[in-house]
Amino acid sequence: MSQVPAARRTLAVLRLLASSAGPMPASAIARETAMPRSSAHHLLREMAEDGFVVYLPEERAWGLGVAAFEIGSAYLRQGPLERLARPPLRRLVDRVNEIAQLGVLHGAETLYLLKEQPPRHATLVTDVGVRMPASLTASGRSLLAHLPAAQVRALFPGPLVSRTGQGPSSLRELRRTLAEDARRGWSIEDGLITEGFTSIAACAFDHVGHPTAAVTVTFRRETRPEDAWPALAEAVRATAADLTRRLGGRPGTDPRT
Repeated sequence: MSQVPAARRTLAVLRLLASSAGPMPASAIARETAMPRSSAHHLLREMAEDGFVVYLPEERAWGLGVAAFEIGSAYLRQGPLERLARPPLRRLVDRVNEIAQLGVLHGAETLYLLKEQPPRHATLVTDVGVRMPASLTASGRSLLAHLPAAQVRALFPGPLVSRTGQGPSSLRELRRTLAEDARRGWSIEDGLITEGFTSIAACAFDHVGHPTAAVTVTFRRETRPEDAWPALAEAVRATAADLTRRLGGRPGTDPRT
């Protein structure tokens, strides 16, 4: 049992409102957080005093307040994901002597937030701040593999992008690839972004098991035979698991099962 029940209830309300499509009545908040109605009303009034929630009288509902927005903005300014990921990525580079990157989903694209590399290593097109089609990159597919099928379908309503004339050309082909990636526990991209380069990626998860970021290692294909890829993938998976722990997360499951 929590030693600070008021804090637990406050956080539960914030998480509920953050995950809701819109403001919620106090009765629904009380029900979803398993809180007595009187306690929910009292807590919401206290949170409103500090600006964390706001009451909308016309809708008779409660929504997130400006203070909650300010905290979210501060999170983005501080870049905690990158800060938490940098040490594991550096250890991964030391272990495999290849470029390691951190990527997240940004709509239907992979956005690269962080890159670590050995000295005097070849530069990649996928640098920090660069976006690439998530259906092509190993990092993007490792994240997509743990999203519900309906969400993947919404992200890719039309034909899929190709850079080198290879890769999945339809949503059906992409689904087959994602199913295999989810079963295997890691994703691979071989020459779909830059000819001659291969990438292996694994996913890190947040506190609810949602795919949050992908750890990727990229190397020249000619330097590593295919029978060496599984061992490299295990190093990437171990780093992603380490990042999951540092995020306070828990491993996700295949949403297709």
